[in-house]
Amino acid sequence: MKKITNIATKTILLLGGLVLGLTGCSEDDDANNSEVIITSQSLKMDLSQFKKEDAGVFMQAFYWDVEPKGEWYEVVGSKIEDYAASGINRIWLPAPGKGASGGFSMGYDPSDYFDVGEFDQHGTIETRFGSRQELENLIQKAHANDIEVIADIVLGHNSGGGLQANPFRGGTEVYSLFNEVNGNASGKFNRSNEHFHPNDLHDHDEDNLFFAETDLCHDQQYVQDWLWGRDDSVAEFYKNTLGFDGWRFDYVKSFAPKWVKAWNTKIGGFSVGENFDGNQQVLKDWVDASGSPAFDFACFYRLDETLDRAKDLTALGDADNMLRKLDPKMAVTFTANHDTEKDENPENRISYGNKLLAYSYILTHDGYPTIFYLDYEAFREQLKTLIQIYNTLAVGDIEIIEASKDEYIMKRNGDGDNPGLILYMNIGKQSKQRTVKTNWANKTLVDYTDNSRATPTTDAEGNTTIYVPAGSYTVWSVAKE
Repeated sequence: MKKITNIATKTILLLGGLVLGLTGCSEDDDANNSEVIITSQSLKMDLSQFKKEDAGVFMQAFYWDVEPKGEWYEVVGSKIEDYAASGINRIWLPAPGKGASGGFSMGYDPSDYFDVGEFDQHGTIETRFGSRQELENLIQKAHANDIEVIADIVLGHNSGGGLQANPFRGGTEVYSLFNEVNGNASGKFNRSNEHFHPNDLHDHDEDNLFFAETDLCHDQQYVQDWLWGRDDSVAEFYKNTLGFDGWRFDYVKSFAPKWVKAWNTKIGGFSVGENFDGNQQVLKDWVDASGSPAFDFACFYRLDETLDRAKDLTALGDADNMLRKLDPKMAVTFTANHDTEKDENPENRISYGNKLLAYSYILTHDGYPTIFYLDYEAFREQLKTLIQIYNTLAVGDIEIIEASKDEYIMKRNGDGDNPGLILYMNIGKQSKQRTVKTNWANKTLVDYTDNSRATPTTDAEGNTTIYVPAGSYTVWSVAKE
């Protein structure tokens, strides 16, 4: 174990429950007695000088069954300045229209797309999230802080209409009648059985049906017109009246990708699709067909597999096993969302203890990373640091230095004056150190996460030894001159 010389403080500091510095020996520890220097934050560069042109991180600004009911827009509004200061450039809000379960609805049982908290139906005027005025106030405040607001769009199915006989179901009654007295008080986009499947055009538009009895038929021109085609369509109302800047398309397996392309071609704005599939090629085929980015479920499941199930980081080094490896500009990476966090199956969520390791991965690699609301609340300072690193040092080509059972080391090669970074992840029970070749000759290095206080120095060829605590991560770059 190395002798530790403290030049800045008499103790090793703690940050977010993680022990900073080297806390034990491992099979990778050098046997020599060279010194590990404890440093202070004064050696760090001012990272603001490296802010990327495309800097920004996505925030899912809700979780399942948010509380308090009727006040969520105000809750999020109170956090906008902090989000902006942290480097978040977009927030994703729940589906804004009135759901069939009224004040209890999370928006995924859409009844009246145009009722965003102003009509008395389904037992409430406000949605679970608040009133129309509160929604518009939130959007205006976000815009004043240079944050775009993304609406959750549920195009596949509807709920809460009146019973109606469907001749294509042998006269069976289904809840397919939506009008002023049946779940559509706004009177806009009234629907009946011909607008759902089956109908006189076909039985369904995709193989994977969800809410099959009220699955919207997008091949019906009337449906297209009201959703995005008309000047007073749902999309136009959300964008030009309410002020939304883009779209998160829910459960895109239930309708053809061409409908996402049609919406975006007509309306514009940022978009991302929820294609709930861990196969990276399925995701790539969808983004190619739709022209829209997608959430990188393949990346999510690789992180869950390596961190939680296999407890082996080797697969992070495999080629082309994530959307971000196949098409990084179309990959929206994440470590949690409203669905995964309420899923009782541990294989569909990343454990709390490994959350920061997962965030260290997505906030140093390419792709557009998403922060989950509850994670930000739990790990605020650590995530602020990682977001700053993503928005500044996470540039240049990616080179994987090590991908083994306990260790993953990745280098971003930087760009011009931006030096880039080296990520070191360790899921072992002992601290680690490894000699690596960097791009930085004769430089002092600093861990910009403060999880290690070491200050290794590179030689004339860029070689040095970097460190990481047990069950933690470090992000190395050059110290200030």
